[in-house]
Amino acid sequence: MAPDESVVQVEGPWTHRAVHAGGTRFHIVEAGEGPLVLLLHGFPQFWWTWRHQLTSLAGAGYRAVAADLRGYGGSDKPPRGYDLPTLAADATGLIRALGETCATVVGHDWGGLLAWTMAVLDPKCVHRLVVVSAPHPLRVRRSLVADPFGQLKASRRAIGFQLPLLPERRLTRHDAALVGRLLDERSRPGWPAPDESRTYREAFRIPAVAHSALEYHRWFGRSQLRPDGRRYARAMRTPVEAPTLQVHGALDPVVLPRTAIGSSRYVAAPYRWRLMEGAGHFPHEEVADVFDTELLGWLNDPELDR
Repeated sequence: MAPDESVVQVEGPWTHRAVHAGGTRFHIVEAGEGPLVLLLHGFPQFWWTWRHQLTSLAGAGYRAVAADLRGYGGSDKPPRGYDLPTLAADATGLIRALGETCATVVGHDWGGLLAWTMAVLDPKCVHRLVVVSAPHPLRVRRSLVADPFGQLKASRRAIGFQLPLLPERRLTRHDAALVGRLLDERSRPGWPAPDESRTYREAFRIPAVAHSALEYHRWFGRSQLRPDGRRYARAMRTPVEAPTLQVHGALDPVVLPRTAIGSSRYVAAPYRWRLMEGAGHFPHEEVADVFDTELLGWLNDPELDR
């Protein structure tokens, strides 16, 4: 039997609640008081990927909020709206629903792609930007063509997700064993632990999550030659005006460091690149202490806002 949404109500030094933005209900988890830091997860995860940062940010005087993205965890799973402009509008709507006009936005993987998008399409909502394992979307588009034996090859699973129905079945059968293998393949040796993998596998088996998660990949792939994709690409040429920290794992096998490192050309504000040795695609979990030290040091640097 498939689990229900209660499996994402993981207890800890934080609170769970629902917030409505733009007609969609989002499950959020928050801790601490102070300036807002919005945490956006990637595939195939949910808000729990930020459990270390929820604690460290709250302890450092920030209001940390981790959200389940559209289609994931305890958030609504509508049949459409999995394009990056809509997902970015979800996140900016969340910021306003939380009573703020702007926030520091931290995004990993797909959360990073939509964080880049927020910073371009609604720049007043993004005070500072942190992207983890997520090149600028135009770097991704270009690398898939220009680096066929590198980034295109590394993206072969995502290309396979373009098929209808079959990928959902593969991801959820045998208690979502493939989700566990994806986490293993993309991370450093020794992570995740069996209980961490089990948590992600259970959350991915919630009805409609697998389909919704794959719709992100399908929009990005199929839009490349469609008018909406071309409009999005044109819009994303606008330089990012928010101070930006880009973090990438040196061992990342799915988003190659050489794909990510060229993203600075799209940032007109102060920019910092950090390559984390010994980490794969999930540096905020694999080397959480090192990541948090870097993140908090950057957040507490007043020079970036001058």
